[in-house]
Amino acid sequence: MQKSGLMIGHFEPLHLGHIRSILHASSLVEVLHIVITKHPNPNPKFPVTLQDKARWLQMACSDLPFIKIHTCDDFLFPVHDSIEDIAINIDAYNAKIDYIQDKFQIDEDNVLLVTEGHPLSKPAVTSALNIDVTTTPLHPEFDSTAIHYNPIANWDIIHPEARGSYTRTVAIVGGESSGKTTLAHKLANYYGADLVLEMGRLYVGTDLGGTEEGLQYSDYGPIALDHAQAVRETMYQAQSPITIVDTDFVTTQAFCEEYEGRSHPFVTACIEEFRFDHTLFLANNTPWVNDGMRSLGSHNDRERFENRLSAIFERHHIETHRITSPDYFQRYQDAIAYIDQHIFNK
Repeated sequence: MQKSGLMIGHFEPLHLGHIRSILHASSLVEVLHIVITKHPNPNPKFPVTLQDKARWLQMACSDLPFIKIHTCDDFLFPVHDSIEDIAINIDAYNAKIDYIQDKFQIDEDNVLLVTEGHPLSKPAVTSALNIDVTTTPLHPEFDSTAIHYNPIANWDIIHPEARGSYTRTVAIVGGESSGKTTLAHKLANYYGADLVLEMGRLYVGTDLGGTEEGLQYSDYGPIALDHAQAVRETMYQAQSPITIVDTDFVTTQAFCEEYEGRSHPFVTACIEEFRFDHTLFLANNTPWVNDGMRSLGSHNDRERFENRLSAIFERHHIETHRITSPDYFQRYQDAIAYIDQHIFNK
């Protein structure tokens, strides 16, 4: 068995084909060094960092101590639509491999691991390289290029550790009695999507005894913190290409301004830090239902609150998609049409 091995790749996103190659490669050497490089043509819809990719692999291989993860942003390896397109510059590859070995102090007595059929595995090429080459099985059912450019369509084969960076968040917002929660649950069921519940309502139940009588300025920070934690946990464990979020931080801020006459700095920070991919803004023109926790039921109150929401979205440069039909079923259909078009490209 070779003492150490070297694998180099973009891993954007990390998928099951990558993991199977890594597991096979790790059986051929005592220590496997994986070097993650920048993708030369990143997908602009799904911005990820080297650190994101390192985290995916670190977590996926956390119980495999013989696999070592490194990141390298000093140069780019080319990307190709197929192995047949790859042209090998021997001197350039030797220089890059030597650089990597020096940078990460990898023992020179190692082997470069590539997939079967890769041009680097051809005898005429390997004889000119400064490193031995060993192959791992090719997994043609995993097309890294297709997965990179359309991760939503390839969701099932993205590794679970990477899915949190690829699920698209859809926040459902609006005033009291605009149907946010019902629509959120319907959409989550329709798509089999993950759902982040409204934390304000839960907080009233767990910390305020079930009514808003004791609600005060100091509560808005914990509500936003609970919501941020729920978003983070749900996205980390994402089971679906979309994650539905019932109510956002802008709505929390709007209630704070409405009831307390001032904005909350922590909620402001959450608005800036947790940017949802899509925001569906429900017009406040459905019948008002008094559920015991609502107080903004008059026409003027509802109009004022909707204008407040709009102003905060504008203040933070957040684009929203307005759903204006007063009919609940039409709202549901409009939301599906938007998600299908903007996330699933139907």
